[in-house]
Amino acid sequence: MIHAYDKVYLDCAMSSLACMFEYGVYTLGRTLNEIYEVFLNSGLADRFGRGESTIVAGRSGIELCLELFPEVLALNNFQAPPDVMGGTLSRSAEYWTGWTLAYYQWKSGRSFYAIEQKVKITVIFDMYMPYHEMDIERFCEKMDELCNKKSEISALKRLRKYAELTQKELAEESGIPVRTIQQYEQGQKDLSKAQASYILNLSRVLCCDPEDLCRQ
Repeated sequence: MIHAYDKVYLDCAMSSLACMFEYGVYTLGRTLNEIYEVFLNSGLADRFGRGESTIVAGRSGIELCLELFPEVLALNNFQAPPDVMGGTLSRSAEYWTGWTLAYYQWKSGRSFYAIEQKVKITVIFDMYMPYHEMDIERFCEKMDELCNKKSEISALKRLRKYAELTQKELAEESGIPVRTIQQYEQGQKDLSKAQASYILNLSRVLCCDPEDLCRQ
């Protein structure tokens, strides 16, 4: 199995994402959904998912969270807390959610965006009971089951909807005929067998990894 990045960074990555969620919820008063949505839409998610050392090991979860919500730093007399890797030892459900999600992302090699398309962050949070008492591999098995479940709609259609583009707009921006896009979305043509330029153009317009387009 090809992992997302070198295992040497894994422990730091798990602690950082866990602390980012916990700090965001309990100190900044943000919801888990809000934190994850901002994370996914920022450049941090892609860099974290690739195991960029300055992100997964060079910053604490608190620093990552404050980077997502820079307006907090603009508050009068705000002092950022110490840079402590791993955050609290309380192991809240939010902490566990980030900790296990980081592990699964590393192990599976899927991008955070691809995982979110199959399993919402609230679903992972709800898995805290009973999975926090189990070996993390049991959690990964369940995630694989959910992520590999065939979707009723194609990955291309999900990604297009997420980008808030019509089929015509996607065709215009990617240079691919509307009819061809329709055929890929309806399963009449297999996108995984499309010419490389099509997949690259679509991934560029939809701001996703090329492999995300071919996952069901």
